[in-house]
Amino acid sequence: MERAAEVTLQEILLNRERRVLRQRAAIEAFGRPLISITLVTPGPVKDSPTSRRVMHHALRTLETLMASRGWQILNREEFLDPTGPEALLVVAASSRELKAATAHLEDEHPLGRLWDIDVIDTLGTACSRSTLGLPARRCLLCQEDAHLCVRSRAHPLPELQQAVQEIVHAYRDF
Repeated sequence: MERAAEVTLQEILLNRERRVLRQRAAIEAFGRPLISITLVTPGPVKDSPTSRRVMHHALRTLETLMASRGWQILNREEFLDPTGPEALLVVAASSRELKAATAHLEDEHPLGRLWDIDVIDTLGTACSRSTLGLPARRCLLCQEDAHLCVRSRAHPLPELQQAVQEIVHAYRDF
């Protein structure tokens, strides 16, 4: 069995810069808000068959949501890199509506906790949950603010990875 590639912090940071450039280019080309999707994948392995399936479910769920709201997807790009699968969707809808709908997916869909769905407005600014009066994302393990737990490294990596695996295996369509 082939071992999955581990990525370094440097590779993750470089990819983050590329993502911002792609986001800016998409906003400039279409003049509409966009959805940028990455995954919550604790640890050095970001690209795997499991992460690709999680992304596939995210995209399928987002497409269903957009269709149900009558929001047209103007452009869709997917990226499969060692730093993990990503996607950008340019959508003909307001950034506030998009953020409210995608935050709901992150909170309510069985795989939503593994989706990091950012909404970027036409000025290139990320729409935050707090501007909509929504609570911060919760930690996979303790239900505290996820960003605080990540920054403080509050939990051992194997426990976080186990939590991800439990979410994946509990999802009936996986």
